[in-house]
Amino acid sequence: MGDFLVMKKALEEIDNGKELAIATIIKSEGSTPRGLGTMMAVLEDGSIYGTIGGGALEKYIIELCIGAIKEGESKTIDLPLDAEGVDMVCGGKVEVFIDVYKIKPKLLIIGGGHVGYAIYNIASLLNFNISIFEDREEFLTKERFPLAKELILGSIDERLRNYKIDNNTYIVIVSRGHKSDERALLEVINSNAKYIGVMGSKGKVMTMMDKIRNSGITEENINKIYAPIGLKISSGSPEEIAMSIMAEILLIKNNGTLKHMKQ
Repeated sequence: MGDFLVMKKALEEIDNGKELAIATIIKSEGSTPRGLGTMMAVLEDGSIYGTIGGGALEKYIIELCIGAIKEGESKTIDLPLDAEGVDMVCGGKVEVFIDVYKIKPKLLIIGGGHVGYAIYNIASLLNFNISIFEDREEFLTKERFPLAKELILGSIDERLRNYKIDNNTYIVIVSRGHKSDERALLEVINSNAKYIGVMGSKGKVMTMMDKIRNSGITEENINKIYAPIGLKISSGSPEEIAMSIMAEILLIKNNGTLKHMKQ
């Protein structure tokens, strides 16, 4: 398979939400199985597109690529072909660049009002692909959300109904009122989202959860909802509410703990 096809297949896998590494020979000395510029794409499960020489060298590089994907770091490896783990007798040496492609987590902000805008501003500093859902055209402009990947205008529950949500998706429901929040929640509560949070007072949240429970949603799915949303660190301003929400999302995303670093 030519290197163009390796890149084409790699891009297809990335578009499908797969994480991978591309191994490229960037230096070659002496007798080696493949030449300068040879590429191989390696997925998390060890499947590959292209070849970097076959045999023990290729097996070793696949293992290095899988490790690099887990670590999330690109790296350059200098490999004498008689090194332990490679054990080839051709006597050459290759330098391989392993370029890791990690998928950014998706953040769906349901509502582009004051709190949604504050969440967007904080999330824009973090490593998220941000999508804003809003049914008010005046609140959903490129000038207001210049760094958002998607601006999705229209009936929020209808737009969410066919939206692709996976376990790398974080959802914040902060729309114009609890009725629209409830409709949005019903569309996503059975999804595989890593995080779903809904803004509201304890009383409104309890009423909402009772309605959702009566609609046939399982207790397991109800219990995974973070509502009221956020950590208890805010004074109540939109900016501090947004900070408390993003802190909670990072806590879930990074498997964190609620501890002071000095402890």
